[in-house]
Amino acid sequence: MRKLSTIVLSMLVITSMLLAACAPAAAPAPAPEAAPAEATEAAPAEATEAPAEEAAAEAPAAEAAAPSGDVITATPGQAVKMVLMPKFLGILVFDQANQGAQEAHAELGNPDELQFLGPTPENSVAGQIEIVTNAATQGVQAIMISNNAGDQIAPAAQAARDAGMTVVTWDSPIPSAEGEQLFVAQVDFAETGKVMADMARSILGEDGGKFAVLSASPDAANQNAWIASLQETLTDAQYANLELLDIVYGNDQSEDSYNQALGLIDKYPDMELIMAPTSVGIVAAAKAMQDEGLCDTVKVSGLGLPAEMVEYTLNGCAPEFALWSFVDLGYTTYYAAYLIATGALQGIEGETFEAGRMGAYTIEKDPTRDSGLRIVMGPFTVYNIDNVEAASK
Repeated sequence: MRKLSTIVLSMLVITSMLLAACAPAAAPAPAPEAAPAEATEAAPAEATEAPAEEAAAEAPAAEAAAPSGDVITATPGQAVKMVLMPKFLGILVFDQANQGAQEAHAELGNPDELQFLGPTPENSVAGQIEIVTNAATQGVQAIMISNNAGDQIAPAAQAARDAGMTVVTWDSPIPSAEGEQLFVAQVDFAETGKVMADMARSILGEDGGKFAVLSASPDAANQNAWIASLQETLTDAQYANLELLDIVYGNDQSEDSYNQALGLIDKYPDMELIMAPTSVGIVAAAKAMQDEGLCDTVKVSGLGLPAEMVEYTLNGCAPEFALWSFVDLGYTTYYAAYLIATGALQGIEGETFEAGRMGAYTIEKDPTRDSGLRIVMGPFTVYNIDNVEAASK
């Protein structure tokens, strides 16, 4: 019995020693009751970074906010260095556009400079590209372009955009719209062809007749669009008695346009009308017909300024012509460019903004080009012997 007690006691001692050796040094702290399982498990660094990179790669690019539907107005007094660029200098309609832009500049109290910069007529294409290229290096924040260089100016315009400049076109857009944020169209280009066709039919009478087009330069996007609109309009049955003989270019220079008009007379002795959708060309053609004593047999029409056309309308050389206000065009263009440059306007489809005394405009897709946005100013005014004198003053 005593032997058994000894054995039991020995076993208890051994067990106690084993338990003491295996016990922890201190009791573990209790885990927070509210902690989620994910927070209590530490993931390797690679495991947390990879999904973040994948998510960033898959995330869509930031898009401009949708139009609010409100009419956006300008905040006066903000400093924006701006340039208004015509096709070239020395043309009255472009001087009038500058007058309108300067009016808006003063109205908005922009303390920075508004420059009116343009190339010479002989160097229009290269000169325009050079002005746009240099603008960014000269601290210009917004440039407004009446494009005479077709898509040749697009790389310079895109480079200006990449440099943070606002690029708005007016009068004549960039055909591809590359680098252009908004085009301020003087009128609906599709309507221009109908206006010219209607004036041709009015001048030539019910029997119709043959006519030719004297345009500006082959690269002028607005001229090309208007002529395309005219050609499309002439396919309508109601204009079947009008025949378009030819399209020639006077490069918006008086002497060249004058000589082109005389060349048309020599080439087409049965021609009865010259349609010139350019303020330089229409005056040159009318003068050529007057100088040759042909105003009774070859009429002139197109797009021109009342102040320059009043003489030819009163003497019968140019019975009808049409135009819009270039002062208003420059004014409206300035407002649009100022709003975009100051960040008030995103320049996206559907936005509506107020352009001072000209009222509200809504940005829309330009239906006359494959891409690009526009606003349409309008309207056309047709001038004749009844209203040309009053409009010329």
